[in-house]
Amino acid sequence: MQASQVSFPLRRGALALALALVAATAGVVAQAAPTEPGKLHVPSPDWRDQVIYFAMIDRFDDAQPGNNDQGVDEYDPTDPSHYSGGDIPGITRRLDYIKSLGATAVWITPPVANQWWNPGGSYSGYHGYWASDFGAVDAHYGTLADYQALSRALHGRGMYLVQDVVVNHVADYLDCKPGDDGALDPARDCSVRADARGRTAPLQPPFDRNDARDPEQRAGAIYHWTPEITDFTERRQELDFVLAGLDDLDTENPDVRDALRAAYGHWIREVGVDAFRVDTAFHVPADFFPDFLHSDDADAPGMARVAAATGRDDFLSFGEGFGSDKPFDDTQARKLDSYMRVPGGLPSMINFPLYGSLGDVFARGRPTAELRHRIESMLALHADPHRMPSFIDNHDVDRFLAGSDSAGLKQALLAMLTLPGIPVIYYGTEQGFSERRASMFAGGVGSGGRDHFDTEAPLYRYLQRAIALRREHRLFSRGTPTVLADDSAGAGAIAWRTDHEGDAAVVVLNSAEHPALLSHLDTGLPAGTLLRGLFGIDGAPEDLVVGADDEVTLVLPPRSGQVWRVEWGGVASSPASVPTPAVLPGSPSTSTTATASSALTIAPLQTQESSDAPTLTGNLQLSGTARPGQTFQLVVDGNLAAATDVRADADGRWHATVRTDGMTDPAIEHRVVAFDPVTTHTSAARPFRVTLDWQLRVDQPDPRGDDTGPTGNYSYPLDLGWRDLHPADIERVRVWTAGGALRFELTMRNVTAPWNPANGFDHVAFTAYLQLPGRAGGARAMPQQHADLPGDMRWNYRLRAHGWSNALFGSEGASATDEGTPVTPGAAIDVDATARTVTFTLPATALGNPDSLAGAKLHVTTWDYDSGYRLLAPEAGPATFGGGETEEPRVMDAATVVLQY
Repeated sequence: MQASQVSFPLRRGALALALALVAATAGVVAQAAPTEPGKLHVPSPDWRDQVIYFAMIDRFDDAQPGNNDQGVDEYDPTDPSHYSGGDIPGITRRLDYIKSLGATAVWITPPVANQWWNPGGSYSGYHGYWASDFGAVDAHYGTLADYQALSRALHGRGMYLVQDVVVNHVADYLDCKPGDDGALDPARDCSVRADARGRTAPLQPPFDRNDARDPEQRAGAIYHWTPEITDFTERRQELDFVLAGLDDLDTENPDVRDALRAAYGHWIREVGVDAFRVDTAFHVPADFFPDFLHSDDADAPGMARVAAATGRDDFLSFGEGFGSDKPFDDTQARKLDSYMRVPGGLPSMINFPLYGSLGDVFARGRPTAELRHRIESMLALHADPHRMPSFIDNHDVDRFLAGSDSAGLKQALLAMLTLPGIPVIYYGTEQGFSERRASMFAGGVGSGGRDHFDTEAPLYRYLQRAIALRREHRLFSRGTPTVLADDSAGAGAIAWRTDHEGDAAVVVLNSAEHPALLSHLDTGLPAGTLLRGLFGIDGAPEDLVVGADDEVTLVLPPRSGQVWRVEWGGVASSPASVPTPAVLPGSPSTSTTATASSALTIAPLQTQESSDAPTLTGNLQLSGTARPGQTFQLVVDGNLAAATDVRADADGRWHATVRTDGMTDPAIEHRVVAFDPVTTHTSAARPFRVTLDWQLRVDQPDPRGDDTGPTGNYSYPLDLGWRDLHPADIERVRVWTAGGALRFELTMRNVTAPWNPANGFDHVAFTAYLQLPGRAGGARAMPQQHADLPGDMRWNYRLRAHGWSNALFGSEGASATDEGTPVTPGAAIDVDATARTVTFTLPATALGNPDSLAGAKLHVTTWDYDSGYRLLAPEAGPATFGGGETEEPRVMDAATVVLQY
């Protein structure tokens, strides 16, 4: 009781001052507000039916060039670390462009006043996440009146406004480093530092009380006064330590909570914000959010209460929990769910695990079974997955097109738009952007000197159609999918049926670069049911009829995506008249006539095992029966492009051999069928597994301590995660082959993962170049690394991988700046931190199915990567390599091996 009485005057004093400053700012600016169509306050929509367009204010459009340069050298539209000039009026004047795409809401990065330039980090706050005042509009973006005009313009178009908010931290004003004893005493070890405007603290109380050397400020405990996070897997560090140099707020402090509610409630009342995206939610205790959203404090009520007072009965707040799960794992998904399970807490979280699976399957060629697991997992784990925003890329991760192509992008978008969740389209996706934060307007960084608001662009037109599919058929925004088929071996088919209140649709995609056979697909629909062609990536498919066994057999074009709507009234009166099976037009034969033959069979596999799926160690030897003289194909894992043509002898018997060096994972169950493309008859499938006979070809040591670049003068970034651990130092290279399959293992001085990366290692990026024997063409340039390959080497394939990316490229189209042509499947990555090894495995199918790799050359380099290879400068910075000029090679260590056998 005494503690409460002591703290109450402090809380109310700080809160009163914060509210007064917010109100004063609002009053001054609001006088200039022009009359706009639409209202500030409108009822909440059903968020399940919305499609959100996410725009980074500084990079979207510049309608007011006069506010670009605020005089502290923070503005330079040629440098991605500086402000480019985008503003709120720029978004307002492009709303018709966004609405025409089909989006119904606009999410903007934080519009609040930011630290403009951080001298220590040599970086600006153009992105909006370095707050100096949560209650004011940043001068680069416009005024409160401009923000109100955006809200009115959106609402006048029947659209909604989503604001990005930060509750975990403010900008970087503090420097806290443990003392020589390893402990951190805030009074002793924390100091303040000035930004480019001479400010040493945020403007807004109580966040201006940041100097731990002052006993009174230290007692106020507005901040945690902690060092940088070094291990993201340790919960205390995640909650209380400094993220990316940003001063961590003590969100359990009542004064902090009061001030945050006061500041963010202001934007709902005065601007008419309809929803919040909450940045870095995992870095705030989950029990912070019931207070933030539902506090009954009369002076600073919770956000839901403020919104309800403006007529919004469903103010959506969705949190960011950065982290993707490994295949068939749900660790991050469960962590997300724990935030949504707190009574009164966040009702929604961004679906990062789904993002990871969509990228793995459609960009990197991983087995579609991984997406099946993710779909079934999110339906089982989450109480309301339909209100969880979904995405395929955003401002914090690589663009989808940085490691894939437009065919994969279209598939990922179609999957996202037909699965539960609120789809989020990151600005520039519709214009084919591959750079993470390039500008849409001609004057901004990365724009190429031209505007990118082309409503005739192919991806813009495609997204219009795909979004219209979702919005016109609510079963995609409200329905429940049931996965019907997948491929456990690699890229290929995946299918699901979505049902909602008597309506149903079937979605089928083929993620492979080759035609895929999807045989005996059990639709769960009555025989004779008509499937009406509704949507296709390359045009709506023709109608289908479900066969007598409730099945259809489809031959799917490469990288295709089709949607059929179930016409319940189209059930045939006589199942006997139904063609069995139905085949997608465009297959080798469009015949749907049932075959009367049952002679096409594959004999049981001859192995020592009695298992239903025996394990093979060599090529697949098959035999069976067919009609005498019949020709057909042996199809493994649905891959028609690699099908083996077979002809039965005069006795109706046949024998064939199928390569297995494209099957590198011994845990995967493969499936082979005999397929007659004329009659569409398929045999029963024979499952099997493969354990390749890997042969060690190279075991080459690499000197320790040579991670100093080609000149010997390079140094790591100043952050201790690089400098003390030498994560880019290669110590050994070992290479194995199995037919045309390749596996290489790198032993490093240290393998670290303090940032909790999806691939199991961080602070280093590996780029490997492979020259195949006898293969024509190839490239000399090492894209974006400012270097050429050593000697006369030319690469045919290039692998780039860091903690969150894994991309494989062919040399076609490669240059010093262009990475080449994306290739799938990508490499499998295995990490053993104890042994300090990172291992990459590439199946023969990824390398064009070479018969042998004898004579191949492999050149491996290390650096680090964050939306591009990290910068090199004469002097090292916190995240910048030192010891060289900007255009010198970005290679810390390198090793070249030749496969001679």
